[in-house]
Amino acid sequence: MDIPINADVQCTDAPCGRSTCVIVNPATRQVTHLVVKETQFPYDKRLVPIDLVVEATPQVIHLRCASRELAEMESFVETEFVEAAMPDYMGGSYLAWPYVVPEPMAVPVEHEHIPAGELAIRRGARVEAADGHVGRVDEFLVDPANGHITHLVLREGHLWGQKDVTIPVSQIERIEEDTVYLKLDKHSIGALPAIPIRRR
Repeated sequence: MDIPINADVQCTDAPCGRSTCVIVNPATRQVTHLVVKETQFPYDKRLVPIDLVVEATPQVIHLRCASRELAEMESFVETEFVEAAMPDYMGGSYLAWPYVVPEPMAVPVEHEHIPAGELAIRRGARVEAADGHVGRVDEFLVDPANGHITHLVLREGHLWGQKDVTIPVSQIERIEEDTVYLKLDKHSIGALPAIPIRRR
């Protein structure tokens, strides 16, 4: 099963959002969750268990839940407001006319709810070969029977032009935040079978 990132997401009753990233257990290389940004205000991002994915193509992901159920799932992003001091341009405290001290500002800070021991992988995350940068993540191919990643698909427009290159999961050395490290060098990756791009 193809788990695309930045694809439309369809609930059982209506279109409901777009996929923004997948949550991966780096030890087992298993996709555990999909993050879906809702299409309705306030456009929350929801943490969706991967077992709710019925079917996926490069263009659309179908979920086995209704839009109402999606809206009740755990929010992926929590926003808190942190007090921040006004900048001190004068090298000390200063007054503004007519002698008013400005109030501290409340700055929004977002925190992502990533399950313990897991990582969020987004489309465009770096892919590093054994001998340097080789491309960016486009999507993952996942075995629907167990949720394990079988292949990584490199984003179009990398070293080998406008085609997709699939990397077997056995050739992934490790996954860290925003970077996937491969065991293969660039030459070996270039020799892998490629598939033509089938994008909208």
